[in-house]
Amino acid sequence: MITQLIGFVLLFALAVGLAVPVGRYLSRVFSPEKSADPFDTFDGLLYRIGGIDPNVPMTWRQYAVALLSINGVWLVYGFVMLLTQTAIPIWNQGGVSQMDWTLALNTAISFLTSTNLQHYSGESGATYFTQLLVLTFLQFVAAATSLAVGVAVVRSLKQETSNSVGNFYQDFVRSITRVFLPLSLIGAVGLLYTGVPMTFSPYAAIKTLEGIEQTVATGPVAAMLPIKHLGSNGGGFMGANTAHPFENPSMVSYIIHLINVFLLPMAFVCFVGYFLNRRKLGTIVFTIMTGCWLALTIPIMQQELAGNKAISALGIDQSVAGAPAGNMEGKEARFGVAASAFYAGVNIVIPAGTLTSMHDSYTPLSGLFMLLGMQVDAFYGGVGSGFLYMFLYIILAIFIGSLMIGRTPELLGKKVGIVEIQIASFVIVVLPLLYMGATAIAAVIQNANPDIGWLSNGGPHGFTTMLYEYVSSAGGNGSGFEGLADNTPFWNLSTAVVMLGGRYIPLLAPLAIGGILLAKRYVPPTAGVLPTESWTFGLLLTAVIIIIGALCIFPAAALGPISEFLNQ
Repeated sequence: MITQLIGFVLLFALAVGLAVPVGRYLSRVFSPEKSADPFDTFDGLLYRIGGIDPNVPMTWRQYAVALLSINGVWLVYGFVMLLTQTAIPIWNQGGVSQMDWTLALNTAISFLTSTNLQHYSGESGATYFTQLLVLTFLQFVAAATSLAVGVAVVRSLKQETSNSVGNFYQDFVRSITRVFLPLSLIGAVGLLYTGVPMTFSPYAAIKTLEGIEQTVATGPVAAMLPIKHLGSNGGGFMGANTAHPFENPSMVSYIIHLINVFLLPMAFVCFVGYFLNRRKLGTIVFTIMTGCWLALTIPIMQQELAGNKAISALGIDQSVAGAPAGNMEGKEARFGVAASAFYAGVNIVIPAGTLTSMHDSYTPLSGLFMLLGMQVDAFYGGVGSGFLYMFLYIILAIFIGSLMIGRTPELLGKKVGIVEIQIASFVIVVLPLLYMGATAIAAVIQNANPDIGWLSNGGPHGFTTMLYEYVSSAGGNGSGFEGLADNTPFWNLSTAVVMLGGRYIPLLAPLAIGGILLAKRYVPPTAGVLPTESWTFGLLLTAVIIIIGALCIFPAAALGPISEFLNQ
């Protein structure tokens, strides 16, 4: 166990060591003084094809319109392709049928919003064509959209007065050509060496040792996995996601996956410090994120290593060779309890949402910490989007702290007005209303129709299963308890609505706040202003996040995981 803990510390240290230079690289990529590089020719070709002038400055409203317009085009493309994948004559490896329209719509929205909530089984629900040219494509553009908006918001915090937050198309294209494509190529090559398949051959039919015919699904798996983790997406090529041995053959691939998940969310915080030339601010935010991530991950690991009380109550010995084995229910035997729980803690806080174990089998309090991590979504969070949530909490903390000392709220030399505070408060309040309102509707339907067949477990655990589905949808995580029959019109359409709200409200609101702040006159901070680059403010910010996050989720958590724990 000590060896594993040392390994986790070294893995985290490696991720941090890589994130710092990548953050500096991001600062150069998105700097207005960026020098010419080999990617410019390719970028120029894309601009000419699209009829785009990347040098036209955009207000935050124009930036938002461009974002929504092109996302709308991709939504239609993804929906049509998934709806007609049977008719596409190439790369249909096993006669995969087309998706029902509600499933196709849910899947297109899911991948477009970087949620990747999969109500289908990867290898049997999508063809090679749609896996690569639809789902992998959407994972690239979804990640680039998040990164572009994150960059625009950080740009709006500079010490200048302007109406332009940048050009969406330029930020978007640079995100793909300078960041996601090169890193995905490196990641794919690394995964190939660990044994991850990359083939277009049809599925293989084999005979097992028992003499049973079995179909073994492979495919161009290595091409999809890097962007799934680098872009905080999470869509699995296989139905079992990263628990599948073809997606995750060994501890080496496990490490590569985790480094990819950590890398860009961490690097973006470093980018904030470099780009704004405010290293202390970046350090404070990074420390808060790391501390809160540990505060969620360590209890998950502790709970799982302690074993499952419900299994012990059945008289089952949860030990191996006299030593506690922990809660092995739903865990991958190749990785064990500690590595599975650590992986879960990372992928809950960072909304890649990939799985090496089944979250439905975790202990009740582990489920509680998972819900908290997804609901706050500011402890590293997604690429760019994690900082956007933190930005909203910073606005609220500045407002609260300034009221406490009787000063006008200011952020980095810009006065924070009532409109900015209202927008931030609206987002923090409306998202819990979104997922808890949807959970309430589902609970009412389930209670009125107990034989509807949605849940494999009743009581508090069944409630947690439904709550988890919607929190995961709103937070862009995409993982699920898997005790839910989710491929039904109700779940496909209701989670689609929650995913859209959970994606675009937190993207556009910080963009609006940034645009409003950028247009204001910069005033050098005085001694009477609440200093944001101080550890005292860092403590206040942490308290605001914990209090608001706990208050938002507590009523629902009391009915779900807390009730299940108390009744064990």
